[in-house]
Order: sequence, then C-alpha cells, then structure tokens
Amino acid sequence: MSFSTPARACGIDFGTSNSTVGWQRPGADRLIALEDGKITLPSVLFFNFEERRPVYGRLALHEYLEGYEGRLMRSLKSLLGSKLLKSETTVLGSALPFKDLLGLFIGQLKQRAEAVAQRPFEEVVLGRPVFFVDDDPVADLEAQNTLVAVAHKLGFKEVSFQYEPIAAAFDYEAGIEREELVLIVDIGGGTSDFSLVRLAPERRAIAERQDDILATGGVHVGGTDFDKQLSLAGVMPLFGYGSRMKSDAPMPTSHHLNLATWHTINAVYSAQSQRQLQSMRYDILDPTGIDRLFSLIEQRAGHWLAMQVEDSKIALTECASRSIDLRRVEPGLVAELSRELFEGAIAPLLQRVRASVGQLLDSAGVERVDTVFFTGGSSGIPALRRAVAALLPTARHVEGNNFGSIGSGLAIEAHKRYG
Repeated sequence: MSFSTPARACGIDFGTSNSTVGWQRPGADRLIALEDGKITLPSVLFFNFEERRPVYGRLALHEYLEGYEGRLMRSLKSLLGSKLLKSETTVLGSALPFKDLLGLFIGQLKQRAEAVAQRPFEEVVLGRPVFFVDDDPVADLEAQNTLVAVAHKLGFKEVSFQYEPIAAAFDYEAGIEREELVLIVDIGGGTSDFSLVRLAPERRAIAERQDDILATGGVHVGGTDFDKQLSLAGVMPLFGYGSRMKSDAPMPTSHHLNLATWHTINAVYSAQSQRQLQSMRYDILDPTGIDRLFSLIEQRAGHWLAMQVEDSKIALTECASRSIDLRRVEPGLVAELSRELFEGAIAPLLQRVRASVGQLLDSAGVERVDTVFFTGGSSGIPALRRAVAALLPTARHVEGNNFGSIGSGLAIEAHKRYG
C-alpha cells in the first residue's frame, strides 16, 4: 500500500511478556523504538519504594535486580479475564485497583510512542488474543471491554481491535510475491493463537479481509505456562514441592504454584502465606526444602528465580541442558535442567496446542497449507514446532519477527482503518 503521509492511528500490541507500538509512516520502520532504541518494552512494572515512583520495562527489571526496595509486577496482561481484575493490591500504603495497573503500563506505551512521533494519538487498533478466556464468551467480552475502558481513560477517542495472529498475517503479507494459504502460529507469553488466512500481494490494499480469514482459534497456553511447568518440574522440588507431611499426606502446593506463576509471586510474601508455611514447618518429614523456601521468601527473590527459569527455558531451545546457580539460597545448591525434562513437563500443554490447531484445520476443511508462519516469543520451542509440523508435513516453515510481527501488522491495520 502506498502512502505519502504518516498514519493518524497507531497499533498497540500489549503483550504478556513484551509490548510494541506500530505506526505506519513513509520511509521508516513500522515499529517505534520504546526503550533504549529497542522496539520492545518488556511488560514489567516496578514500584520503587525508595524513590516513590513507578518504573517500566528493562529499567524496572534492572532496579529490581539491583536490590531497590519495591514491588515488581509482570505478566499484567494475564489479569485480563481473571478474577483478580476486579480486586486491588496495596502499593506504597495505598489501595490500587489492578485495572489501574493496566492503565499505568498501557499509558506508558502511549506516552513513549507520542514522544517519538511528536504528535498525539487519538485512534488505536489494539491487538487481542483470539480468546482472552477459553470457553467463556462472557468473561472474554469483559476482558475486551476492560481494555476499551482503559484506552478511553488514557485519551484514545477511537478504539478497535484486531486478532493478534491476523495482524501477524498482514505483516507477513507485506513481503510475499504470490498468493499463499498461511497458518499463523502465534505463541505469546499468555496465549497461543492461530489463524488460517489467504494472503496475496494484490489483496494488501483491500480494507475488508473477512473473506480471506478461513478460520481462527486459540488456547490459553503461552510462554509463562511453559515457565511454570519447567519451574515445578525442575526447580520447586528443591524448595519442598512434593514433600511429605508426617501424616504421609503431600505438602500443600499453593505456595509453590504461586512462586512458579509470574503474576502471583507477590502473594507468597504476604504475612498470611508465611504464617501458613511456619505452621506446617514442624509437620514435614524433611524440612530441608521448606527451609530453602523460607530463605527465598526472606530475600524476596521469587521474581529473580522466575527470571532464571525463563532464561533456562530460552536456553533449552538451543541447548540440551542448563543449570541454575542457587547459591544465594544455599551454598552449592544447583538446579539441573534438561530439554528432556522440559519437554516432558510441557507435553500436556503442547497437546492442547496441537488439538487447537487440528480443530482449526478441521473447521476450515483444509488438508494442505502452503506456509506455517511462526511468531511470538515462545514459538521457537523445538517440541512445539514438531507438534505443529506433524499436522502439516508438507508446509514450509517461515520465521517471523518473534516480538515485532504483531505490532507491525497492527500498524498496517491502523492505517487502513483510520487513514
């Protein structure tokens, strides 16, 4: 599509792990640099208690790891569609609704984009997963309406949505030379989304593309779920997960599950949670693991540990094994992780992904697909690629920009819709 002036609207990909803003303009990349020249802003918010200010993205992670006193929050998008969204948390002694946390971060995306563009944005196309919530249309609509309300409060006058895999499809279409039937596989931080789309160079300028979208589907499985299963399988047993009580009953798992889940880590630090752990300390056959857990909680190192697990997940995409040095908890303590352990831990999740793709292909009545286009931060996991490839053995595989395809496609869509 040719154009000579910058688009009025931007596209925002508010992601579970990373976020981008796209803006169509002549002679420039569609993605706006949001932090230190990088197109992504990690979806992280840190309330620095010492300086009484919120910090975002890589700087937020840096201040947290440097040991500033504060509250780290990540995977904010996971709040959408969850019961937590209607509640609040305490920050700097004041109650803060979780909905306002979303506003703080999305507002930061808007501010940074406007600073680069040197103009306000009043229209926006927001990316959304095919399903915020699996098998619950009411909760799904509520999640989308929440985003609309947040965007209006931030000053956007016109707000519309596009499915994230469809946006990725439009980004891919911008570079193809012939018609293709493409399966978009978008494995993000919180969801896996799929679209089967007919793409062609001559169709790029068409505003209404509904006839080209043969099927969409998705499942609430993403990178943070893979992190969680790797943590439970390979790390949490060192902290008492799976321990037995003197009654031979298993140790309650809620504390370990919270520690292994990005958006619930802070719950482990509550006084109530620590009292519960203290009360069961003397009823455990072997207290070694729970004592390590106390050490981890005392250091408020839950997010640090989750980062080590996430880094290990990424490393296991390329390597057969990876170690996590846990000396800060106990001298000489190491978690030994392997790709085999990881693939075993996520096998049930991959089966859900494969079932969702299979259902999509069945609904479209398609047996042959030209191209599988992979995008999203977790799309490079070898076992996931194999699971999808088994369904479409003749299709060629194309790698998208794992963190930028959606934002770029949303910029294309914003230009079409708003000029």
